[in-house]
Amino acid sequence: MKLLCSFTTIIAGLFLFGCFGIAAQTNQLSQSKFISLLPGEKIWPAFVRDGENFPCTNGYRWDFYGNNRGNQMQPLLLGNHGTWIWSDEPFAFEVAGDRIIISNAKVEIQHGCAGDSLATAQKYVSEHFFPPSGKTPDELLFAKPQYNTWIELNYNQNQTDVLKYAHAILANGFSPGVLMIDDTWQEDYGLWNFHPGRFPNPKQMMDELHQMGFKVMLWICPFVSADQARLVRQLMKDKCFLIQKTVDKPTWDKATDPAIIKWWNGYSALLDFSNPSAVRWFNSELDRLVKEYGVDGFKFDAGDMYFYPPDALNNQGVSPNRQCELYAQFGLRFGLNEYRACWKMGGQPLAQRLHDKGHNWSDVQKLIPHMLTEGLAGYPFSCPDLIGGGDLESFADLKQVNQELVVRSAQIHALMPMMQFSVAPWRVLDAQHLEAIKQAVKIRDKFTPPILSLARRSAKTGEPIVRSLEYAFPHQGYDEVKDEFMLGDSILVAPMTAKGEHRQVILPKGKWVSDDGKNYEGDTTYDIQVPLNCLPYFRLLK
Repeated sequence: MKLLCSFTTIIAGLFLFGCFGIAAQTNQLSQSKFISLLPGEKIWPAFVRDGENFPCTNGYRWDFYGNNRGNQMQPLLLGNHGTWIWSDEPFAFEVAGDRIIISNAKVEIQHGCAGDSLATAQKYVSEHFFPPSGKTPDELLFAKPQYNTWIELNYNQNQTDVLKYAHAILANGFSPGVLMIDDTWQEDYGLWNFHPGRFPNPKQMMDELHQMGFKVMLWICPFVSADQARLVRQLMKDKCFLIQKTVDKPTWDKATDPAIIKWWNGYSALLDFSNPSAVRWFNSELDRLVKEYGVDGFKFDAGDMYFYPPDALNNQGVSPNRQCELYAQFGLRFGLNEYRACWKMGGQPLAQRLHDKGHNWSDVQKLIPHMLTEGLAGYPFSCPDLIGGGDLESFADLKQVNQELVVRSAQIHALMPMMQFSVAPWRVLDAQHLEAIKQAVKIRDKFTPPILSLARRSAKTGEPIVRSLEYAFPHQGYDEVKDEFMLGDSILVAPMTAKGEHRQVILPKGKWVSDDGKNYEGDTTYDIQVPLNCLPYFRLLK
C-alpha cells in the first residue's frame, strides 16, 4: 500500500494529498488543471465505446460533454496505482506523460488516491460517488439467454413472425427467457399502440408468449414523429419537447416550435425530460402498455447526448448529459429494462448493452475490453450486444454469414453477465456450428448460479462482475491483456476472439485447473488448442 500520492494544479501550485481516498478539489474552473500520476501509472476512463484503447496512450484526449458515442459514460478516470478523478459534471482531459490535463470543467474536479491499484480506486469511487443500490435488474436477464427480434424481423415486426420466432426458439432446443420485440411494433414514434395491421390481437400474442415461458419487453424511444399532428399539438400545450431557439424567440418561455432532430430513423421531435409534463406523459404511456397488454418491461433505446443540440431549448436549461441521465430514470421503475446510452447511473439496477457491433472480427475483439470498461464505470449488469453482431446486411444473404464468428461471439457472451441472441442460429448455421452454439449455452447454464451470485454481490458492493487481469492481479504486467477476463475472482475466461483454433493464454501466479481438468502452473503463457465447440476457462485453486 502506497502511503502518499502527489497532485498538482496550475492554480494552486504543488500539493501532496494523503492516499486514503480523501477528495482533493480544485478551486478554479476557468483554467486547466494538472493532476500528477505516480511513476508508471496508467489511466482507464469510464468511456465504454473506446474501451479497446485503454489504458490510455500518451496524448489520448476526450471531452465527456455531449457525446457518448452510443454507449455508457461516467465522469470518471481511474489509475492502476490508485488514482481517481471524478466530477459531478462533464469535463475534458488529456493524458500528457506523467500527468492528466483537465479542461472545460463545469464544476470542481475531485481527485485523490485510494489504495494502490485499479481495484482499490474503483471500489472507492463506487462507494463515494455512485453507491450500489442493493438491487439487480430482473434475474431472468442473467439466468437465461435473451432473444431480440431485430435481426430476424428488422422493420417488419409483426404478430405472426414474433410468435413464429418464439416457437422456433423452443423447437430448436433453447430455453425461454426474455423476448424483446424491437422497433416498428408501434403505430408510430410516440404513438405507442401496437400497429393494428401487423398485430391484430396483441393481448392474445402476449398471453401466448407468457404461457410459453417468456417475459416480454418492448422497444421504445424518446422521439415523437413530427407528422403526428394531433399528438404533437397535445404535447406542445405543455412544451414537452426540446424547443427550437430562433433570433426573435431566443428563450424557452417565448419560443413556440419543437426542435426537429435528425436521428437514425428520420426527423422527429424529442421529448424534454427536464419538463415534468413530459415525464408524466411518458410514464403514463409505459404504464398503459403494462396494464393493457401485460408488457413486462422496456428496451429504452436512444437517449444519446448528441441528439440534444446546443441551439435547442429545454425547460430547465440542462445539458445533453443530464438529458441522457433523466431518460435513464424511467428504467428504474421496471425490473426488466435495457439501456445503450447512460450517464451517471452507475450502481443502479439497470441492464446495459454495448453499442451495435458489426459482423466482423475487429468488432468481436472489442467485446471484452468494452465489457471490462462497463464494470469499471459502475455498470456491471451488462450485455455484449447481439451474438454475431447487429449488422442487418450481414444476415440477409447466408453466403455472407461467417459461421465461425457467430459461434465465437456466442462463446464470449456465454460467461458474461448476460447473453443475447437476435439472429436465429438455426437459420444461419449448419449442424456443426449450431451444436457449438448449444454447447456454449450449456456452459452458460453450468455457470448461471455463480453469475447470479456475482450479480447479487455486485448490487451490494459495486464490484464488476467481469474484471480485467490488471484489476484482479495488479502490477504483474497484465494491463494490456484484452482477450481474457476474470469472472469474479477465481474463473479466468480465454475465448477465441479471432479466426482459428489456437491461441495463447496468460495465467497469473497460482495453480489453475482448466475446463478439461488439466492442471497448470501460473505466471506462464501457454499455447492451447481451441476447437470450434470449446470455450477455454481456468479455475484458480486456493
